Amino acid sequence: MQKVLVSDSLGERGLEAFKKDKDIQVDVKVGLSPDELKKIIGGYDAIVIRSATKLSADILEQAKNLKVIGRAGVGVDNVDLPAATKSGIIVMNTPQGNTTSTCEHTMAMLLSLSRNISAAHKTLKYDKKWDRKTFTGTELFGKTLGVVGFGRIGREVAKRASAFGMHVLTYDPFISKDAVGQVDAEFVDLKDLLKNSDFITVHTPLTPETKYFIGEKEFKLMRDGVRILNCARGGIINEEALLKALKSGKVAGAALDVFEDEPNTDNPLLSLDNVLATPHLGASTHEAQENVAVSVVQQVCDALLDRGIRNAVNMPSIDPKTQRELGPWITLAERLGKFTAQMIGGSLKKIRAQYAGKVTEYSVKPITLAVVKGALCPSLGDTINYVNAPVIAKERGVEIEESQTSANEDFTNFIHIDLTTSEGQVTVVGTLFGEKDPRIVRVDDFYLDAHPNGWMLVVTNQDKPGFVGEVGTILGQHNINIAEMTLGRNEEGGQAITVMNADQEIPKTVCDAIRKIPQVISLKIIKL
Repeated sequence: MQKVLVSDSLGERGLEAFKKDKDIQVDVKVGLSPDELKKIIGGYDAIVIRSATKLSADILEQAKNLKVIGRAGVGVDNVDLPAATKSGIIVMNTPQGNTTSTCEHTMAMLLSLSRNISAAHKTLKYDKKWDRKTFTGTELFGKTLGVVGFGRIGREVAKRASAFGMHVLTYDPFISKDAVGQVDAEFVDLKDLLKNSDFITVHTPLTPETKYFIGEKEFKLMRDGVRILNCARGGIINEEALLKALKSGKVAGAALDVFEDEPNTDNPLLSLDNVLATPHLGASTHEAQENVAVSVVQQVCDALLDRGIRNAVNMPSIDPKTQRELGPWITLAERLGKFTAQMIGGSLKKIRAQYAGKVTEYSVKPITLAVVKGALCPSLGDTINYVNAPVIAKERGVEIEESQTSANEDFTNFIHIDLTTSEGQVTVVGTLFGEKDPRIVRVDDFYLDAHPNGWMLVVTNQDKPGFVGEVGTILGQHNINIAEMTLGRNEEGGQAITVMNADQEIPKTVCDAIRKIPQVISLKIIKL
């Protein structure tokens, strides 16, 4: 008998789905404190959560029998993924359950914003005023909607906006024009979208690359009187910059379902009359909540009863023995994919993974999935997992090539990745030291020995004396500790690469200071 703990409200349909399996025993205990959860979690094989339960490392240490964590929803930021993975616990989410509900909420916000529905309702119902002149709106027909981020939700919004007679522009640096062409939308660069849109809606995950993606500089490029919508994640739009733009009249109105700090009823944006706001309701429909509840229950039951693993965010679907052998290679592959994707910009065109040595004794498909997941993760965040990675790559027109070789590249066992984007190509080679320790041993033509872990500063530079000292001095002046450092060069006095692992994030101001060193050719901040 497999025991499952449901620690957040799941709904009747979700709980009913458990009854189909007689080998599953379910206990529903909602509202447990962390200490209470610690005391009982060791007795369960799986736990089903929403966003309220926080599964920190210290709680997972007590989960000696836990095999599966099921998250009814997309985000898994309330789960310590490294701790779960280290303990061999599969973490699953339900990334597709709220596509329709979030899309429809965006359309509701778009219509309400254009026709002043909320303000007119308040004035009529509560202020007892019949005011038609003040709330004259604007039609959607013939207007231009800019969609930033063209994943599943962005595409569904574009379809509905087109049905209203809107012209849709889209920008997504991680998707090909061919994929965009399947929907009635025009693929443009970000600058053109900002300059030519009457309404702008964002539908990207919140990642280091999309943090404050729209800020003061972007608002200056927009048309006067533009209207902004965000039903994705708080933090994609810089709230201080938006507040300033709303007060100046540059932005005529904003419709916000998400905020950088939630819950928060004191946000300055809420004090403005030209802001329409809802408390993160994008996925809050009965259908969406039921869909993700039923989906996560089915996924957890299937995993516990060996019927297959779906939507695992931290490991592919392989048997336990193969997992033990390939686990370190899968970890290496995902980190190489993440590293490589952050080394070059532009829309992803092709991922080529080549393998040699001991790893080829097994099917390398799970490793390739890890490479693809890693390469897509910087742009898609929590929405990408081992199951949907190849599907989303195909949707975005990304070619995936897998091969094996007997060439040694100076190493007996290795993974060689070539990643091609609209801006060029980058090559990264990785291997394992001691069969467990992941290392990056080559970046393009530079050989090195770097740990793919945490925050990494990667600088290509002219090979001149004193360069490393200058970088170290700048980091030291800003209280940033260097955990590890490795160097490589193509020839004496030629070009070199400097890779530093830092104990914390390196701010943009520090990067700008390093870029001013004359020997610097390029600089990248990598987060693994």
